[in-house]
Amino acid sequence: MIENNYRPKEAAEWRSAGGEAPADQDLGERVYTSRLIGQNPDLVMHGGGNTSVKVRRENLFGESCDVLHVKGSGWDLDTILAAGLPGLWLDPLRDLRRLERLSDEQMVNVQRSNLLDSTSPNPSVETLLHAFLPHKYVDHTHATPFLILANLPDAAEICKEIFGSKLGIVPYIMPGFALAKKAAEVFEEDPTVEGLLLLGHGHFAFGDTAKQSYDLIISHTQAVAEFLNLKTPTKLKVRQPHQAHDILPVIRGLIGDMAGPEAPMPIMDMRNGPEEVSFLERSDLEELAKRGTASPDHVIRIKGRPLVLRKSIWSAGRTAIKSALDSYADEYRATFDRQALLADQPKTILPADPKTIWMEGVGLIGLGANATAARIAGDLVVQNARVRAVGEDAGGFFPIGEKDLFDIEYWSLEQAKLGKGTPPRLRGKVVMVTGGAGTIGFAIAKAFAREGAECFLIDMDQSMLERGLADLGSGHSGLVLNVTESGSAEKAMEACIDTFGGLDILVSNAGAAMAGALLDLSEEALRAAFELNFFSHQKFAIAASKLFKTQGRQGQILFNISKQAVNPGKNFGAYGMPKATTFFLMRQLALELGDAGIRVNGVNADRIRSGLLDDDFIVERAKARGVSEDQYMAGNLLRKEVRADHVADAFVVLALSERTTGHVMTVDGGNIEAALR
Repeated sequence: MIENNYRPKEAAEWRSAGGEAPADQDLGERVYTSRLIGQNPDLVMHGGGNTSVKVRRENLFGESCDVLHVKGSGWDLDTILAAGLPGLWLDPLRDLRRLERLSDEQMVNVQRSNLLDSTSPNPSVETLLHAFLPHKYVDHTHATPFLILANLPDAAEICKEIFGSKLGIVPYIMPGFALAKKAAEVFEEDPTVEGLLLLGHGHFAFGDTAKQSYDLIISHTQAVAEFLNLKTPTKLKVRQPHQAHDILPVIRGLIGDMAGPEAPMPIMDMRNGPEEVSFLERSDLEELAKRGTASPDHVIRIKGRPLVLRKSIWSAGRTAIKSALDSYADEYRATFDRQALLADQPKTILPADPKTIWMEGVGLIGLGANATAARIAGDLVVQNARVRAVGEDAGGFFPIGEKDLFDIEYWSLEQAKLGKGTPPRLRGKVVMVTGGAGTIGFAIAKAFAREGAECFLIDMDQSMLERGLADLGSGHSGLVLNVTESGSAEKAMEACIDTFGGLDILVSNAGAAMAGALLDLSEEALRAAFELNFFSHQKFAIAASKLFKTQGRQGQILFNISKQAVNPGKNFGAYGMPKATTFFLMRQLALELGDAGIRVNGVNADRIRSGLLDDDFIVERAKARGVSEDQYMAGNLLRKEVRADHVADAFVVLALSERTTGHVMTVDGGNIEAALR
């Protein structure tokens, strides 16, 4: 299950790339084995775990001193670089062991005061544990097998059964100074141990070389996996067909309501492979949900418990789901009230909405403010389900209790971050763009992505769609689809629900220009032009509106219309007439959907280099008008060419104009003949 991926040649390459100094080469190999650990989700996930290496470097006086390089905040092990392992002068950190107590704030301050580079990220909260151990290389993981072991009621006895005296056993203590001291004491009681089991927490291994420490991480974890009969890796990204497309948007909307009428709805990330579906059939589901998280640090990302939605609840509809959410929030607030009274510092309650859902008959769902947060919650809910199921069947899943979970979730270091930073203006908004891989459509997608939106692109060209999504980066998705085909709008909505849980903004952009005099145009060609340039817009708008109403949280429709809708061009009737009808559609929908809070607007653009207006067409039209190509493209009042990104910016402006509906924004550099008033 847990493979050893250390390759001497690769390690040598990382050492060489680190530099000529021995310390830099050691750091280079530290980066290499850290990434090996981070790239296996059954060893660490999403910020969990940390690594370190101790080296010798000269200070400003030319004296050779011990330095600890340890994982820094904001870096994940799977992609870490040397900059993600900030260096600290080690002796002052070791001296801290003489103290009886040290607050978290004092600890952070001391650690930052001893950074070699003051611009480095904050070192790991477990820096002192690495510092107090004598080994050159130290690795810490939250491996799936060890999380199962660490949460068993007789974990210490089973650990001895598996390892004998090879692992020291550390009782649960919240990460920080006290845990670091205790772990060092446990090691010093038997310096022959190869690692440490931290009850309720995870696993440490260490060695004189990067390979030795990494090898122990692998062999220890594999030994536990074999004891628990874990034969396959945890599968994180399995999605199968389901029958809840009408229910997920309801849940998304209701959870959005928990944060307030104007707050964004969460992004939803479903996992429903065979193991997840089987887990949801357990009779003890409600009891397991109350037990806490597989690892203490998970509570910061997914709260202490999931929302359990049995089929009898979600199949009953909105009222039953809302009642379940209200009960969840009441229990969360009651827990806060109980524990906040016992805290040594005042606490600010966090939002009471769930971050994971166990939805019987459907799947496990992660929720987050954006696609990344939802994906992380989705990964963790899968791992938590496996840890709970295997652990319960192997003797019992009994993680840390309510107070300890509260202390982690409401850690002073986390509370200090509340209210800091301004999120992107469209964070959490799901935007579907039809024709999304074309010149204008992709420019629109990029503009929305820059504002924090998650984009779902619809295009019939698979290669272009794949290139576009690769350029947009992670967190976005799409579907190859011909928007004129029967049922295409419904397929698009279902695919978007599968990916994000729902939709916030439809940018109905797909279109194509057909030239030719009406007297020469066949009825078949004219009908095809209407199918693409009007009926596809109408069908997608209706499907999106129904989805918005299911969510119960307003929504937006934005049409790419065209100046042709109000200023026809010769031999462009097959394009202008459906666009004029789309213009009327926009106004009609604005009138009919306003009561539901659904805004409908459009953009009229002119002369944009794209698939509609390619180089050959520009040459032809410029020649027909007796002007140069540049003069033709800048044939407006501003005498400047209008680009696709200008059109994209207009769509974003309309999306952010919260009190605007039934409006068309012109993006044409000034064209009086196409003016609306």
